[in-house]
Amino acid sequence: MRRSTLVNWLLVLAVVALAAIPVLFVQGEFGGADGVAQEAITDSHPDYRPWFTAIYEPPSQEIASGLFALQAAIGAGVLGYYFGVARTKRRLGRGPSVQRPEDSA
Repeated sequence: MRRSTLVNWLLVLAVVALAAIPVLFVQGEFGGADGVAQEAITDSHPDYRPWFTAIYEPPSQEIASGLFALQAAIGAGVLGYYFGVARTKRRLGRGPSVQRPEDSA
C-alpha cells in the first residue's frame, strides 16, 4: 500500500471518528446557536424587538435542515470545482506563474 493511500484512509477514519464520537458518547440535547442566542437576548432585554423577520420560514425543522444541507453541498461543489480547475491548470502548465518559451518570443 502506498503512503498516500494510507494517509487518505487515516484521514477518512479521523473524519468518521470526529462525527461519531460526539453522537455516541455525549449525552444531552443538541441545539443550535440561534436558539441559545435568542434565549440570552430575551433574558437580558425582555423588551427587545427584532429588526426584521425571515423572508422564508420553512414549515418544519426537517425542511430547514435539508435546506441547510443543500446549501453546504452547493458550497462544497463550488469549492471542489475551483480547486479541481486550479489543479488541472497547474498540472497542464497553464498556471499564472508558468511562462512557456514560445510565449516570450
